[in-house]
Amino acid sequence: MARAGLDPDVVVRRAADLVDAEGLDALSLARVAGELGVAAPSLYKHVGGLGDLTQRVALSATRSFGEALARSSRGLSSRDALTSLAEAYRSFARERPGMYELAQRGGIGPEWEQAAGAIVDEISRALAGYGDGARDVHRIRFVRSALHGFTDLERLGGFRQPESIDETFARLVDALHAELSRAAG
Repeated sequence: MARAGLDPDVVVRRAADLVDAEGLDALSLARVAGELGVAAPSLYKHVGGLGDLTQRVALSATRSFGEALARSSRGLSSRDALTSLAEAYRSFARERPGMYELAQRGGIGPEWEQAAGAIVDEISRALAGYGDGARDVHRIRFVRSALHGFTDLERLGGFRQPESIDETFARLVDALHAELSRAAG
């Protein structure tokens, strides 16, 4: 009989917490089972093994990331939308490092593809104030690449100079705004 209160969502949430705290390499059925106070074989009632659990966590990560981006820029336009989106992007990577990594790596299947598409849609919506070209795949890639490069370097400790990282990030957003404004003109 399954432990009361244990279901696939509970297992995925615990696995997601573990991935955020210790990284994807720490994820194992035995570790998640131990955290939940059950034997590892008990998890097979809720997930189809480590591969299935990893895919479920990747889907959860991608959805969570998309939701964070959606909350950030709805109702805003142009510079305000870009700034809010950029800050949400960076915050998600800082607060949910394992989930951020999984959202970037991706998953498989139509549900994950839909969740990943929602991220692109949210970025496109945030860029809509920059003109018709906002849906342009190159602009979306440009913004994603800049934000991911910065957040990944920051997440991995790549900025060791004493100057303010926040100021550098603000300058990055300024540069993105300037380029998007130029391209829209």
